[in-house]
Parts: sequence; C-alpha cells; structure tokens
Amino acid sequence: MFENFNFKTVSCYLEEYFIEQGMNVLVASYLNLFINITALVLLVLAINFLIRRFVIEAFQAFTNKTKTTFDDFLVKSKFPKYVGQIVPILLINYSAPYILINHPFLLKTVNLIMHIYVILLVIWIFRSLLRTTKNYLKTQEEYRDKPIDSYIQVVIIFVWIVGIMFIISELTGQSVVSFAISLGAASAILLLIFKDTILGFVASIQVSVNDIVRIGDWITFSKFGADGSVTEINLATVRVQNWDNTYTTIPTYSLIADSFQNWRGMQESPGRRIKRAIFIKQNSVKFVSSVELEELKKISLIAPYLNHRQKEIDKFNSGNQVNKDIPINGRNQTNLGIFRKYVDAYLHEHSAVHKEMYIIVRHLAPTPQGIPVEILCFSRDKRWENFEYISADIFDHIIAAVPYFHLQLFEAPSGDDIRMYLKTEQKD
Repeated sequence: MFENFNFKTVSCYLEEYFIEQGMNVLVASYLNLFINITALVLLVLAINFLIRRFVIEAFQAFTNKTKTTFDDFLVKSKFPKYVGQIVPILLINYSAPYILINHPFLLKTVNLIMHIYVILLVIWIFRSLLRTTKNYLKTQEEYRDKPIDSYIQVVIIFVWIVGIMFIISELTGQSVVSFAISLGAASAILLLIFKDTILGFVASIQVSVNDIVRIGDWITFSKFGADGSVTEINLATVRVQNWDNTYTTIPTYSLIADSFQNWRGMQESPGRRIKRAIFIKQNSVKFVSSVELEELKKISLIAPYLNHRQKEIDKFNSGNQVNKDIPINGRNQTNLGIFRKYVDAYLHEHSAVHKEMYIIVRHLAPTPQGIPVEILCFSRDKRWENFEYISADIFDHIIAAVPYFHLQLFEAPSGDDIRMYLKTEQKD
C-alpha cells in the first residue's frame, strides 16, 4: 500500500528545513515531531471518518438487501466498526518507526500501546461475532429454548482471559507460555475468585443436557419468590418474569441444588388440571326417601340414572325379601351418592372440560371439617385467566347445587352465627 512512499524522507524534511533556517537542532527535532504526529493523527481521524461514512454505511446497505438476519446482527454488534479500525492501525504501525526514528523511547511506548490495542481489538471482534451468533441462534426455532447465553458467556470469558494474558505478556516481556505456567500455581485463588462462574457453567450444562428448564417454561420457585416464565438463562442467573410482570433473578446453580416446580408438563398436555374439594357436613348425609327421590328425578342430568338405579335396587330388595320398614335394610340410595353422580354428569356435560382426560368425583377420608368431596378434571383452555374462570364457573354451580340434595356445606361459625345461636337459646 505504501511501497512507493518514503515516510523517512517526508518525516525528516521539515526538521532539515528548520535547521537550514537557523533553528536549534533540538527545537527543530521536537517541532518536526509535533507536526508529524499532528499530521498523522489528522490523517488517522480522516481515514476513520471515511470508513464510518462510507464503508460501514455500505455494509449496512448491503445487509438490508440480504434475506438472512445474521449480517443485521453483525451491524448491531458493531462488527464493521471494529474491523474498520484495522486500516488506521496499519497506518500508525507502518509510519511510527519513521516518525519516531530519533525517539526510541517514544517509539517503544507507541509500539507497546499499539500491540495492546490490537489485542483489545481482536477481543472486541471476537466478542462481536459471538454476540451476533447468540442473537442469530435465538431467532432459530430449534435454539430458542436453549441456554445459549451461558455458552457464549463462557467463551467470552475464555477470550478475555487469553487476551489479558497476552497484554500482561506485552507489559512484562515474558512469554505467554511462561505466564500461563506461573498462573497455574495460583489456580486455587482463581478457583475461589471464579467459583460462582464455574458453578454457573456446570449448572447451565446440566440444565441443558437434562432438559430441566427451557426459555419460555413457567416455573414456581418459592425460595426466591419466582412464579412466572423463564425469559433468560445465562452463566450466573436465570431471569423469570412473574405473573405480575415483575422480574426475579435466580442463581443458575440453584436450579440443580434446590427444588422448584416446572409447569411445562401442564403446558404440553391437552388440558390443565382442576383439583379442588368441597366439605360436606356429615350429619346432613342420609338415605333418600321415595318422596325425595321423585323430587330429585326432576333434575334432568341424573333422571335416567336414578330411574335405572332405582329399578336395580327395587329388584334386589324384593328378590331378597328385604324389610323396608327401616331404611337401613337392603340397598338404598343416599343423597351424597346422588350428588356425586350429579357432579360427574355435570362435568361430562360442561363444554370447557376435556372429556378425554380424567374426570373423577370422589370421597376423601372424613376430617373435623366434614367429608371432602374432591373434584378432579381438566380444562381444555390452559391459559391462566381462562382456567381460573372455568374453575370458578364449575364450583359456583356445584356449591349452589348442594342444597337441592338436602346436604350442607361446612363453614366455620362467624360472630353472627354465634349471636343468632345465643338469641335462640335465650328464647328457649
């Protein structure tokens, strides 16, 4: 590039001219140095401006015409800007020995600064390429739920460590190999300094290999107050956007060290589980009389069941000559059993309940609060707001239906209940 251009002649021309004009040799030398450095700085700034003005804009115009987004991310990560600095560096590196030929200390200092700057520039270029790769992979469907940030951060840390080793080598004059060997002696201290980074790296690999958490998973981590979607997995932390749009950061290592709840199974399943119990007062459970049975047959959802079931019971009782003067003899229907059948029929008829998944209405062991009647089913719509609406709609109806079966729900007595009881006792 500069083969036919003699920098040595140009750099010394002014100095010789000043001496010919009768100026002191030392003053002429330093004045020539100042003018040459100023000219070089102006030339470097001009070249840098031209590169930014034309080369970078041309690169951006080129990326706008291409279909791939990789080059768009290159522009955003300042890759063209860093690459464009190579030309000014080459200019300084080539011209400095001629400009500073009579100033060896300054030449050594400039060479040292330029070598360090070249190392930093190489690191910046690598970092730009790595960030571009990270952002590009995040746009690909197969990599969206992978902890790419963790791997990129590890590579960037490694690049910085190697770069710092080269910088120290330049400053001390030792070779990189000897510096690396001496660094091995301080490995215990380094392990202590980078403990969290190492733990995070190991954790991010285990999270990825074992598929524990993906970006987009909904997790609940009570220890850290996290309850929402994972938006980012990097080397040190996992970022969670909670249901109220707040953010929680969790140490990556905690994902393998502590227990948390991942709702991915629910999100990937055909439906979302509804599991809740209502408590029935035990003293309200009884055998159903014939009069009450006829009244219950007016409920269309269970009318066919009651007719069929009662025929079986009557046939059994008459065949075995059961004395029905006492209801406990033989086979009978209970209001709780009919209620359970009604709830089951109601769930099978409900349009929001998934019919191909479990629908169970069952008793649990009696408690001091009464008999738990547990309803287990799955809603078709898994979205949280719709799920809550469906659950509320189902239990609104079930709770309102309880009195029609001459059953009572358990509820701890309030102050009004106690006052009414005391008033009743006083009247008696």
